[in-house]
Amino acid sequence: MKLSGKVAVITGAASGMGKAIAELFTAEGAKVVVSDLRVEAAQTVVTGIESKGGTAIAIAANVAKEEDVQQLIDSAVKQFGTLDILVNNAGIMDNFVPAADLTDELWERIFAINTTGPMRTTRKVLPIFIEKKSGVIVNIASAGGLQGSRAGAAYTASKHAVVGFTKNVGFQYATLGIRCNAIAPGGVNTNISTTINSPNSFGMERAMAGMNLNPRSGEPEEIAKVALFLASDDASFVNGTVVAADAGWMAY
Repeated sequence: MKLSGKVAVITGAASGMGKAIAELFTAEGAKVVVSDLRVEAAQTVVTGIESKGGTAIAIAANVAKEEDVQQLIDSAVKQFGTLDILVNNAGIMDNFVPAADLTDELWERIFAINTTGPMRTTRKVLPIFIEKKSGVIVNIASAGGLQGSRAGAAYTASKHAVVGFTKNVGFQYATLGIRCNAIAPGGVNTNISTTINSPNSFGMERAMAGMNLNPRSGEPEEIAKVALFLASDDASFVNGTVVAADAGWMAY
């Protein structure tokens, strides 16, 4: 098994890509902390994992709160003794709001979850990884982190920031046995669309202009397989980069 004996924390893991990653990681031998705002839904994922012989625990955490991040990582280490893998998956959309209509509140909320959250979890796990001289971070970026108009201005900027952060961490800690990579999914069938409640008509029209070029939507399990590759020793020479998983959408 590719992750035998490893301990992983996955944020936003109660559904969608996070859930699929948690399930695949445990099937490959990892002990997983299923973290989410919705701890009941996270526990349901844990129950499913345990029914298949896997090991997992559920921990409620809002990655936009520093105290939650501290408690999440401390609890993981207390429960399993160490930490080997961090997957920053938690994220929300921004209702396609264009720059002219942006509010400070929306901008700050999107960045708090999509960008500051991964920074905080990374900041917290790095001392553990540095001491061990090993550790892997996998950030879930987005096609919106590589292209200009797959969402609104705040989401696009937040995911571009995740890409830059990924490259910075990957290079700066490379000589300490630590790898940091990101996945840039295209359209994936998850419930992140539930974070779109009142889309901006102008912004959505502009963002949707290229949707007819998308070969197909992906499934969470397809992204999980990329995460497994990056988290495993199969990707030992892959660091500080972004892997697009989008059926070729961004290749046009």
